[in-house]
Amino acid sequence: MPQSALTALSPLDGRYAAKVETLRPIFSEYGLMQRRVLVEVRWLTALAEEKAIAEVAPFSAAARAKLQSIADAFATIDGERVKEIERTTNHDVKAIEYFIKQRIGDDAELARAKEFVHFACTSEDINNTSHALMLKAAREQVVLPAIDGILTRMQAMAHRFAAVPMLARTHGQTASPTTVGKEVANVLARLTHARARIADVVLLAKMNGAVGNYNAHVSAYPATDWEEFARKVVEERLGLKQNAYTIQIEPHDYMAELFDAVVRLNTILVDWARDVWGYVSLGYFKQKTRPGEVGSSTMPHKVNPIDFENAEGNLGLANALLTHMSQKLPVSRWQRDLTDSTVLRNMGVAIGYSVLAYDSLTRGLDKLELNEARLAEDLDGAWEVLAEPIQTVMRRHGLPDPYDQLKKFTRGQPMTRELIQGFVAALDLPQEDKARLLAMTPGSYTGIGAQLAAKIKL
Repeated sequence: MPQSALTALSPLDGRYAAKVETLRPIFSEYGLMQRRVLVEVRWLTALAEEKAIAEVAPFSAAARAKLQSIADAFATIDGERVKEIERTTNHDVKAIEYFIKQRIGDDAELARAKEFVHFACTSEDINNTSHALMLKAAREQVVLPAIDGILTRMQAMAHRFAAVPMLARTHGQTASPTTVGKEVANVLARLTHARARIADVVLLAKMNGAVGNYNAHVSAYPATDWEEFARKVVEERLGLKQNAYTIQIEPHDYMAELFDAVVRLNTILVDWARDVWGYVSLGYFKQKTRPGEVGSSTMPHKVNPIDFENAEGNLGLANALLTHMSQKLPVSRWQRDLTDSTVLRNMGVAIGYSVLAYDSLTRGLDKLELNEARLAEDLDGAWEVLAEPIQTVMRRHGLPDPYDQLKKFTRGQPMTRELIQGFVAALDLPQEDKARLLAMTPGSYTGIGAQLAAKIKL
């Protein structure tokens, strides 16, 4: 069967391919290869600039540019050549080394340094740095911008609907009113904190050899400060942070921290998607329709909240994979086992389902239209919620058994404006407080919800 979007095994490469296109240059095998080449090139360039390594003379500007171009101009056709070499080596990183040597070719200046390509490195020196670079690119170029798009929309909603009253529904029952904007602000505050945790994770890497002790490095050049040399490559040339204490692999604790941070944000978004789904069900939000769109194959009237449902499902898939990775990757038998390798190849799948969910949420938010008439209707049918402020004011002035009085009067009973106001009118309260309670409606009993919503900022 020919490979195409229709025959793709994963929906990320089939039905949803266009929505995760930005991740393809990062997490594909091509993306991994390109970063491996980049790391090898930066390592070789650094070796040439190390005075203590006399066997590699400093490169000219032209030689450095040619070497860098091997990484910068790395294309899919180059990836195919690497795969061709790998069919012989049966080792993907060694294939990268041979590819670079082939690309250096007969260049007189670079050819003298051919045997310093991959010098003293274990495969994981190249892999762990490449994986960190992939996560850096994904976080900065795709994940955080997608999250920020959601947060920006939610901030606008919080401000626009700051003063629109809404009946709260604790335990699914009528409860003290809030505002639409304040409920959006509640979620926005959580997401802003979670977003910061994702952004703050420090991406670590190591280039310290087969078991983390610079064994091979010291055997060739014992006078060189290899720890400082590796730090400069990792931090100054690759923009990562050195992990000084490792086994053969960088132990992936930072990856677990990053994936857990994404899971936390995704979990908040699951909560938000379900709440919006419920508000649509109650009629608090309507959804914009598109010409030609169908909501049901048999019920013509349907406008389903499919974007929020799609988001919830894909967030669940993302979290399942990310949680497995955060629990599995930091565990390695003795100085190294290979169980992390195949798992790491699925980073793009886990992040892909997250990005797909963010896209769905963005689309869903853009379709929402507030139905203020429905909100007002619900509030007008819930005068019982004023039992709270009435009994609280009664407590202030020492009236007998205020809670029990209101419980007996309202619990399980249909309440109307007339009944509530009649109860208040009969109370022995100061005139000012009585007038304030008589003027109160379910729609006006929202505390400082509007102020809280209006002042929230990203």
